[in-house]
Amino acid sequence: MTTVHANGIALGIESFGDRDAPLVLLAGAPTMLSWPDSLCERLAAGGRRVVRYDLRDSGESTTADPQAPAYTLRDLAADAAALADALGGAPAHLGGIGVGGMVAQVAVLDHPGAFSALTLVGTRAVAPGPPDDDLPGHDQATMSRLFARPAPDWTDRETVAEFAATGAEILGDDPAAARATAARIWDRTPGTAPWVQMANQMGTVFSRLDCTPRWRERLPGIEVPTLVVHGRRNRFFPVGNGEALAREIPGARPLVLDGAATAIPDSAAGEVTEAMLMLG
Repeated sequence: MTTVHANGIALGIESFGDRDAPLVLLAGAPTMLSWPDSLCERLAAGGRRVVRYDLRDSGESTTADPQAPAYTLRDLAADAAALADALGGAPAHLGGIGVGGMVAQVAVLDHPGAFSALTLVGTRAVAPGPPDDDLPGHDQATMSRLFARPAPDWTDRETVAEFAATGAEILGDDPAAARATAARIWDRTPGTAPWVQMANQMGTVFSRLDCTPRWRERLPGIEVPTLVVHGRRNRFFPVGNGEALAREIPGARPLVLDGAATAIPDSAAGEVTEAMLMLG
């Protein structure tokens, strides 16, 4: 892991594979660890240079104040384009998962020359908050269970990891995998201030981020090959959100993972890798 300066900030990255291979750039949600090791390793074995990175205010990237971000969704999209250029890999295959998928959509729309392909995982075509009337919102029973839990002591690594595990169980993800990932995120988080830890673990900066203007109506303008991956059991962004993306992006290939929820399980890494490699 290292940092790369792009778009006037430092972005934490981790690289896999041959530096001279075609670049696959993976935007975190918000940290790079949203993308499982197994997927990155398989993509690298398939002849790609894989770089996963932390969004601003997370991991090793520039962290200022996650409670009051002095940047917008458009700035995060520009970070992706600038990073692809700084790595010498443009045009790159760009991947976004969860809220990182929102970044990826806008990046391809605003900076089309920087990207050759697009993979969207477990995301939707509108900003955080109430969805459009035709898109399914968060499963309310699931949200009630999630938010009924008391907040953890964000300064305690084990408590935070257990909080992530119980949340994963509610969401339908693997609790053991979530616990391990949360511990790794905690270890990489700069400082133990509760709001910084919470932003790294939960992406809370997106609740305060300026995501205007809307971009859903621009989706038919995406011209690069696109893969839309969604867990059928996703209760946070139900599968109808992925289906809408696949309909509205010309030629997009949908890939619904029957056994998955919000995360990419290791059991699906091979299937997702194969589909991503087919994009180029």
